[in-house]
Parts: sequence; structure tokens; C-alpha cells
Amino acid sequence: MSPKPGIVSIGECMIEFSRTTAQGEVWLQRYGGDTLNTAVYLSRLGEAVAYLTALGDDPYSAQMRQGWAAEGIDTTLVLTNSDRLPGLYMIQTNVQGERSFHYWRQNSAVRALFKCEGVEEALRRAEEAGLLYLTGITLSLLDQAGRSRLIDLCRKIRARGGKIAFDPNYRARGWAAPEHARQAFAAVASHVDFALPTFEDEAELHGDRSPEECLRRWADWGAAEVVLKLGAEGALAGEPGGAVAIRTEPDHWPRDTTGAGDGFNAAYLVARQRGETPAAAAGRGNQLAGAVVKHTGAIIPRHAMPDMTA
Repeated sequence: MSPKPGIVSIGECMIEFSRTTAQGEVWLQRYGGDTLNTAVYLSRLGEAVAYLTALGDDPYSAQMRQGWAAEGIDTTLVLTNSDRLPGLYMIQTNVQGERSFHYWRQNSAVRALFKCEGVEEALRRAEEAGLLYLTGITLSLLDQAGRSRLIDLCRKIRARGGKIAFDPNYRARGWAAPEHARQAFAAVASHVDFALPTFEDEAELHGDRSPEECLRRWADWGAAEVVLKLGAEGALAGEPGGAVAIRTEPDHWPRDTTGAGDGFNAAYLVARQRGETPAAAAGRGNQLAGAVVKHTGAIIPRHAMPDMTA
């Protein structure tokens, strides 16, 4: 019998191509996806993590499974759709390290997740998780019926005493209209123990004029705890006495900001799971995000992981 998963991350991982000029202009093939990136960092920080997704029956999907297993991720919840392939995206960065993406994912395997053989058993096992991690991108991949099934999974996990972590991670091109995203996020918010929004994304979606406005909305929606990521400025952590600003330490210009928020989320959640305060956990998040932006691609080399024990 498979062991109960400690943390289940659910979403999509894609084939990633990023451009480098280190040896002439070439494209590096790797893989990435917001929920997978966070799962990798959670595993590297010592957590037991299972990834719930769907891949194809092809060499690229096989390479991803092998790579995830090598990172210590439980792949027994990775389902197979032999009629589809994984999605693909390409990263380009400007001189400030900010990235732009180009996607080929409309028919990716994970979009048919709930039609895959074995999905009911996978969901049953996921119900036993101590923590479920999902994002707005996860929601954007599914139709309304699929989103309802995810919310039902959240309810069942919380009924067993588990917790839910959610990063809205709003990407406009993933939604038919902004209102669809707003409705989906509001629907899941009341089931969320840890909300992990980014102010830049929230301002784009909701027109927020201040971080405080964003924090209030998530609290009003019913999220139990909110930490707001502020990019290079750090984060605002919700404490009993009010939001506390946790600043980043000055560093050189970032090389690539891809995956920084995913790393922040992993370090924050690990710290909170281990009893640290939201403010202290946000400091951990800043530390890992600061390491991520020094490297290209969503997942940094293992040797580049910062010492998180200090």
C-alpha cells in the first residue's frame, strides 16, 4: 500500500525551453510549471511531496517522471493520457531579468485530468494529505466541473484536518475573461488556510491601489492566513497585530525571476508547517526567492540552494 502523502501539489508541468548565450545562442530544454516548481523546492526542504497531474505516454513525459522521482517527489499520483502530450513553453528575459512566456498547451494531458484512468483512486489518496497546494493556473486549466471537483477535494482534506495552500498566480492569457478568474478565486478562497497572492498580479486582476486593499479582500473572502508577495520589495505577512513588512536584502540585479514566487511559497509553507510565525516564514520565503532569481529557468541547481537552517 502506498504511504499517505504529506503534501500533495496539483497542477501542470510543461517542457521548458530557455535561451542562453553562454555558448552562443542556444535553447536549454528543461521542465517547469508553478506547482511542480514548488513541489521540487518543498522536497528539497525536507517535505514528503506527491505530485498529482497527467502526462502523456511519450519520451518527454517519461523524462519528467524520472526527473521528479530523482528530486524525491512521489510520482504515484501522476496519471497517464496516452492520447495527449505535455504542454510546452519558452522563456525570454529582458535586461532586468523579467521574463515573458510563449505557450503551446491547449491540448496538454492535464486538461483531461479528470478523464484519466485511475483519477478516482488518486483523488482518494489526495484526500489524506496534510496539505494540498494548488494555484490559479491549476484552476485555469480545468472547466467548471473540474474546478468544482477541486473545491470538493479541498473540503474533504479540511474535514480530515488537513490544510489548503493557494497561490492565485493570475495569468490573463489562461482565462477567457478576468471575471472568470475572479469568480474562481473567490469560490476557492473560503477553503484556503494559506493564501499566497502577488500584489502585481492582484492589481492587474482587481485594480488594487495598495497592498492593504489586497489583504482585506482575501480576508473578506474567508482565507485564514494571507501573505502578500511584493517582488523585489519582499512580502507583507499577516500577523495577529496586523500586516508586517518583511523586506528583502539588497543584492545584485536578478538574472531571471522565473520561479521566484514558487520558491517563496515552498519556503514559507515549510516554515509554517514547522511552527514558525508568518513573519519568520516570509523571511524564509524571501531567502529562497532571492537565490532563485540568480539563475536561469524555474528550478535552480541543487547546489545553488541556500542554507535554510540559519
